[in-house]
Amino acid sequence: MIRTFRNLGRVTGIVRTIARHDALFLLTESSPPFYVKSGLALITFGARPTPAVASLRKGEKLALALQKLGPGFIKLGQALSVRSDLVGEEIADDLATLQDNLPPFETSAARQSIEDEFGKPLDEIFASFDDTAVAAASIAQVHFATTTEDLPVAVKILRPGIEMAFARELDLLHWLAEIVERHVPQARRLRPIEVIDTLAETVAMEMDLRLEAAAGDELRINFEGDERFNVPAMDWTRTGRRVLTSERISGVPIDEISALENAGQDIETLVANMARAFFLQVFRDGFFHADLHPGNLLVDDDGAIQAVDFGIMGRLDKQTRYYLAEMMIGFLTADYAKVAAVHFRAGYVPSTQSEEAFAQAARAIAEPILGLPLKDISLARLLAQLFTITERFEMQTQPQLLLLQKTMLVAEGVGRRLHPDTNMWELAKPLIEDWMEDALSPEAKAAEVMVEAGRLIERLPTLITDMNDGVATLARDGLKLHPDTIHAMSGNRKSARWRWWAGAAIAVGLLIAAT
Repeated sequence: MIRTFRNLGRVTGIVRTIARHDALFLLTESSPPFYVKSGLALITFGARPTPAVASLRKGEKLALALQKLGPGFIKLGQALSVRSDLVGEEIADDLATLQDNLPPFETSAARQSIEDEFGKPLDEIFASFDDTAVAAASIAQVHFATTTEDLPVAVKILRPGIEMAFARELDLLHWLAEIVERHVPQARRLRPIEVIDTLAETVAMEMDLRLEAAAGDELRINFEGDERFNVPAMDWTRTGRRVLTSERISGVPIDEISALENAGQDIETLVANMARAFFLQVFRDGFFHADLHPGNLLVDDDGAIQAVDFGIMGRLDKQTRYYLAEMMIGFLTADYAKVAAVHFRAGYVPSTQSEEAFAQAARAIAEPILGLPLKDISLARLLAQLFTITERFEMQTQPQLLLLQKTMLVAEGVGRRLHPDTNMWELAKPLIEDWMEDALSPEAKAAEVMVEAGRLIERLPTLITDMNDGVATLARDGLKLHPDTIHAMSGNRKSARWRWWAGAAIAVGLLIAAT
């Protein structure tokens, strides 16, 4: 009850803000019950949409409303931007433009946070510390500093009180999601509680900067020695839960084309390097940077792309990478039977569905896109449209592919801005084909089997211990069956089922004893 009263006042302000941006469509278009409509009408009385939003698309209106509502709602919009299966492709694209920029907090608070984190004065940690923040977002901000070893570094510091602030906003959003699911059945397809739970997990990860440092370190090791893609080294001695210190890098943001050309950079080569780096992250390593907006990609004097900010990362297991590669090749070669076969083999589409019908649907969404000039083909948009047919074919949502699709869309946008006549996926296609040929070769498969066999051998002592424990328990206590099982057996002892259960029990006992 206290939670309800605490949230009601805030909800009124939130709904009126969304109404003034004419962005209540997610609710009103879901045909809510009469009492929900009446409640919305009462809350939004007099909150007319401003003229400034009249000509905007739905997604743009929603993005502006969320921006106005603050950090927690900006994060919600960013979470929805990778769920085109829920809100539609156009709205998801507009939400992807949400900028997570806020005024910086006081430098004195940043200095205090560092001293509290490490339990000693700032001048024992850094020889110098710049008071002006070079970047500020909803969760943290970044300052430049110099270590006591005279090394230039970048220091990321969480906002004071941010954990409590986000906890309040997430609690409110979860409460709203519960109400929507309970009272607006048509909106349940949006799975609001699941969306907020996912958002909470993401925010929790971003609230511990040690996890971001670990992600950056893993990406750096994956590209160690690579002259075309760099990741700054982490300073673990100056990194904690609320402070992250890394090597300071410099360069030109990748979307500042004039500055890049003035520096003598070959723009087409940069697009090729970006396509290669993205391919290596996704297919070779199965671990990719999932926030590739231009502010996180800098180009150094030698033309190497440098990545920063590792708060949002994606991960794909090896089997998913095989499926994804086959799917992309199938689309690029217009082999829709292969596209369908991959989806069924991966289990993304239930076997009860028609593979031929799915291939037909894939053709229907792919041909209009693949029929465009090469420079305009967007695999990310194609995947997004593929996700829109999920309901029809009972296709399970694949969160890792949704995150990848949105990352691909951002990467495509950067590539097009740099060199409109180049398609980065056409550049990556030979790399994908070569990787598949190597990964699926008999030698690679044999090596994979050997690795699995090695893992099994490593587990053998544990397995043997567990089996010994099982034998000792059987010898001490006998073979115990659940009372319901005994009742089912005794009720029909002469039946074939009784004989099967008895035989199975005896076989299990003999197997354990023999082992």
